[in-house]
Amino acid sequence: MAEQPLLLVDVDGVLNPTGRQRGDFRTYDCVTSGTLYKVRLNRTHGTWLLTLAQNTGAALIWATTWEDAANDWIGPPLGLPTLPVIPMPPSAPPARGRGFGEMFKTPYVADYVAGRPFVWFDDAVSEADEEYLRHRSDVGEFLLVQVSAERGLTRDDVDRAGAWLGDRPRERRGSG
Repeated sequence: MAEQPLLLVDVDGVLNPTGRQRGDFRTYDCVTSGTLYKVRLNRTHGTWLLTLAQNTGAALIWATTWEDAANDWIGPPLGLPTLPVIPMPPSAPPARGRGFGEMFKTPYVADYVAGRPFVWFDDAVSEADEEYLRHRSDVGEFLLVQVSAERGLTRDDVDRAGAWLGDRPRERRGSG
C-alpha cells in the first residue's frame, strides 16, 4: 500500500503574492502576535488545493512561518479546513543541521515528511533545497514547485503537482 502523499503549502509569495493586486484577490487584515499584516488572497487557490488533494489522495499541510496562525487567518478566507502545521520555531534548530545553502525551512520539512512522498509549493525553494533533500536518506520522493512570488500560485503550478502525484501509486481508500 502506498503512503499518502503530502501537499505542503507556504503562504507568503504563494497564496499571498507580492506583485500588483489583480481583481481576483481580496485584501484581508490579519493580527498575529499583536502585529497587523495585510494579505491578499484568492479563494480560487483554496478550491484548487482542495480539488488537488481530493483527486490525488494527498493531505494538505501548512509549511509556513505563519504556523498555526495560517489556520486562523489564511485558511478560512480560502475555504480550507484546519490543516496540520509543520512547526518552524525560530528559536529551536531543526533535528538535523543545514549544509547545502538551503533555506531555513527545509530541515523542518525534511524532518516532518519522514519518508512520505510530497509536493512543496514555496516561492523560496531552490536547487540548494533540492540538493539538501536528496542527500537526506529519510526523505522519499518529492517535487518542489517554485512559485513566482510576484504572481502567486498558478493553475500551471497546481497542474504540475497533479501530474506528478498522478504518476504515483495511490493509497487504497476503501469504504465497504
